[in-house]
Order: sequence, then C-alpha cells, then structure tokens
Amino acid sequence: MLRVVKLGGSLHDSPLLTDWLDALAHAGGHIVLVPGGGPFADAVRNAQARLGFSDATAHRMALLAMEQYGLLLCDLNPGLKPAASPQAITEIVARGLTPVWLPGAMCRGVRDVPQDWSVTSDSLAAWLAHHLGAESLALVKHVRNDTHDFQALADAGVVDKHFPEFNARFGKPVRIFAHDDPAALPIWLTRPIFPVFAVEQASCTL
Repeated sequence: MLRVVKLGGSLHDSPLLTDWLDALAHAGGHIVLVPGGGPFADAVRNAQARLGFSDATAHRMALLAMEQYGLLLCDLNPGLKPAASPQAITEIVARGLTPVWLPGAMCRGVRDVPQDWSVTSDSLAAWLAHHLGAESLALVKHVRNDTHDFQALADAGVVDKHFPEFNARFGKPVRIFAHDDPAALPIWLTRPIFPVFAVEQASCTL
C-alpha cells in the first residue's frame, strides 16, 4: 500500500532538504511525494497583490508553482520522478522510485477543490491520498504537534481551513513530521498503520 507525504515549500532553503529528499527517495515504491509551492507560490501571491488578477487564476498559477517546486526536487535527487497522472504514479512506483506529484492536470477545475487560496498543498495532499486509496498521509511541517485535532490546527493556521474536511473524506491516519526530523520517515514506513476511529467525520461538501 502507498503512503502520501507532503513536503512543504518552506524547506526549499533548509540545510535539511537534502536529507529529506534522500529519505523520500530511499522509500521508493512505497510513497508518493506532494510538493508545496514554496517561493514559486509566494511569487504568485505577490503578483496578485500588485496586479489584482482573480483568485481562480491565482489558484491555477499556484498549482503550477507546486509543479515548479516538484520539478526542482526531482532534479536534486535521481530517485524522484515527476508524475502528473495516476497511471504515471503507478508506473514510477512499480520501478521502485518515488513519484513527485504534479497536480495541474488532475486538479485544475475539479468541482470538489475550491479554486482559490483557501486550499493549499496540505488539502491537495489529502485529496490525492483519497483518490489513490493511500493507507496514510504525512505532512512535513515547522511544528512539533502530532495530533488528530485538525480543526484546531486549521484554526491556528498550521493547515488550511479546508484540510479538516478533506482529511475527513480521506478517513485514514495522518502523521505530522517536524521539519528537522527526516530520520522519522523511515521509522514511520516500517510501522503498521492502524485505523483512526476517533476522527470526526465532517461534511465534505465544498
């Protein structure tokens, strides 16, 4: 079974980025990597603030920002390969490599994803995990808070406001990794995943 890992774009200038990429590549055949938007998404935000284009256009550009960051990560580690479709993900996993999701083709204009800044790569990672039938999801964050109270995390701005709804739809365990602990990833991969029974099933109508 696959697990999905979202790596935040804020790690783009971290000295630990290489360690994370090595751990993710070493897990080839077992995970799908979802990239954040990083400085590329920040460029979209800044451009929108100056020029005033629509949120829908900014959303499409933010998807491309995730793709830019994903392509950068693939170039930094040969064990990571770009994947824009479920078929490509399946093929890369079968080769024992780690697919890096390029979300534009799968997410552009879909009805269950709001086309604005209220959805970030966190919710998109949960969306992908649901659609792939993954057994678990992990988010790499600049926090140390492995909790199942995702509404509290959304209220605190740790995840976006729609994440609790996407997570409820996914309905499987979610792990939060501290950004400075790449050694936790291989340990997590060796442990069995148990169902979460205490997750509140919020409405998923977006």
